[in-house]
Amino acid sequence: MQDLLLATRSAGKLRELRPLFAAHGIRVVDLVDAGLAETPAEDDLESHDTFEANALAKARYFHSLTGRPTVADDSGLVVDALAGAPGVHSKRWSGRGDLGGLALDAENNRLLLERLHGAEDRRAHYVCVAACVDDVRAIWRRGEVHGRILERARGANGFGYDPLFFSDELGCSFGEASRENKEHVSHRGRAFRALLEALRDLEAARGPDRGEDAHS
Repeated sequence: MQDLLLATRSAGKLRELRPLFAAHGIRVVDLVDAGLAETPAEDDLESHDTFEANALAKARYFHSLTGRPTVADDSGLVVDALAGAPGVHSKRWSGRGDLGGLALDAENNRLLLERLHGAEDRRAHYVCVAACVDDVRAIWRRGEVHGRILERARGANGFGYDPLFFSDELGCSFGEASRENKEHVSHRGRAFRALLEALRDLEAARGPDRGEDAHS
């Protein structure tokens, strides 16, 4: 399989995804490796109202720049008591465009705890849609993991809302989980494993050159 462009500027996502692709025998090139400097145009890629549309928009954009088969994702936290917020706005929910990295994560987490103060219903789930676009097709897969929002952060692993998200399956927060344990149940792990299986099947079958709209 041709090297894939992994279209994310998130260091946290790269840490999680590189070992997953390597385990499937697929070499990935990130945006820095590909020589793509960040531009203001990237700020508009996640302007859609579904995870699927955002993931496909990112994959199509970077494929158009490089001609490489490109993988991208969109993911976020869906909180029942907040009517699904922050959802597709998870990364920039706090509105702090002046912040990035750990500082932005901290502000988003602060806002989440503020909005849920006193709430009895703290159910939540993470969603990830992973998409791949090449010259002939676009495919995508969706993954979810369910749990609840803690009243205070636990653990220093992961990124984003992970220290506040308690996984029902792991019995701990994503901030407390090892990378390997988190990958096994996480929304991102599930979405990308399903996508990689689909790519493997397509490569093995060398299917017809036609687009494929695929859901999980």
